[in-house]
Amino acid sequence: MVQMDISAQAWARLRFSIIGPLLAMPPKPRKLHSALRQLAENLYTHPATGQPTKFSQSTIERWYYLVRNAGNPMTELQSQPRKDRGTHPSVCPEAAASWLNLHRQYPSWTWQLVYDNALEMFKELKPKTIPSYPTMVRYMQAQGLHRSSKVRGTWKAGEIRAHERREAREIRSYEVSHVHACWHLDFHAASRSITTPTGDLVTPQMLCIIDDHSRLVCHAQWYWEESAASLVHGLMQAMMKRGLPRTLFTDNGGAMLASETTSGLERLSVTHQTTLAYSPYQNGKQEVFWSRIEGRLLPMMERMPVLTLEALNDATQAWVELDYQILPHRELDKKSPRERALSSPSVARPCPDPAALREAFTQQQERVVRRSDGTIALAGRRYEVPDRLRALRKLSVRYARWDMAHVWAADPKTGVLLAPLHLLDKRANADRQRRPRANLTDILPHQLPLPVENAPAPLLQRLMQDYASTGLPPAYISSPIYTGKNK
Repeated sequence: MVQMDISAQAWARLRFSIIGPLLAMPPKPRKLHSALRQLAENLYTHPATGQPTKFSQSTIERWYYLVRNAGNPMTELQSQPRKDRGTHPSVCPEAAASWLNLHRQYPSWTWQLVYDNALEMFKELKPKTIPSYPTMVRYMQAQGLHRSSKVRGTWKAGEIRAHERREAREIRSYEVSHVHACWHLDFHAASRSITTPTGDLVTPQMLCIIDDHSRLVCHAQWYWEESAASLVHGLMQAMMKRGLPRTLFTDNGGAMLASETTSGLERLSVTHQTTLAYSPYQNGKQEVFWSRIEGRLLPMMERMPVLTLEALNDATQAWVELDYQILPHRELDKKSPRERALSSPSVARPCPDPAALREAFTQQQERVVRRSDGTIALAGRRYEVPDRLRALRKLSVRYARWDMAHVWAADPKTGVLLAPLHLLDKRANADRQRRPRANLTDILPHQLPLPVENAPAPLLQRLMQDYASTGLPPAYISSPIYTGKNK
């Protein structure tokens, strides 16, 4: 059932209160005229302004005859909407087209600027009537159009495509049904600076990971910069705290699309989904959390002029666990994120140990093995390859760019780690004893028979035997007897 308009209900109640006594006690014959005249002399409260007002006798008489035989007088007394409601009959197609084209080309223009420029176009179009400025504003607002705060000329190609997509596609809120089915991850630059150990002022970056269903903060931490190293460092802590999620939802930042990040999520069977370019509203739950950081957490540290990263992280951990996690959330039916997380079904998986997580968030590349000394070059450094892998011409290695102390040789097809690789230490190798290499016969599955002395190779022996079995003499003529002289 469609809800009635409030003003229509108010007018219906007022009109029914005026003529209701006439319906309850119909006047005697020839007494209706005097009853209507008496009602017209009374004062009534206007439903919109609240001021005393009067209604003419003819108006009250029209109301009376309208509902005298009606089954539901309240419905008949409501103000009926105009038949052309929502159609904008005063807006001609030429005017509408000019307004829409100007707004599409210049979305940062004010409505007044759009209207003034459209008037110049009307001189050529020559419409029958020129709509007024309020008419144009109502029409544009009815189309769901709004002014953009950014000048169109400074937009990038991706921003233009995102703007056109928002104009063509509807936007809906969403929420998954299980805890840890989807995590949101994003970085946020603080509104104030902190002091580095060297005395410089730097804007810190906060990494936050939020569960979609419960709005639970899986982990939040401030870092010096937004990088893949910071992302993996915080994401590993979130996984060790809450378990492995099913899906991770991020934007298209460089840290989110780094090979270490994407490869680690793939090895841990976590689906990685990204927002469309220049569409931060798709990660709206994360954006709402930043308003809590700027409006509640950081204002409580205004009296701390010298703020360090350690102090900022200490305060953040206390605020998240003892304030944000336990306060009711208006989107969670007045439940707190902690209550929602504990009372809802979860699809989280057990998290592996820290060493396995560190091995997962690595990238895999191929390097050529130097035959001279059995080393590879990686990030401007040389690493020694184990002697048992010396037969490989190319070696697949796994490593993280921010942790060159942990480098592994890996199977190129399965990605299984084969052996750790260590940095080349020439001074240590100068005094180190060389180990003997294993003979090939020592690593064969079984011992082969030794070759017979003064005998051809096995293949040639078989060929000579097959040729002799034909019964034909060798197809050549022997040379003359050698006399010791060349003639």
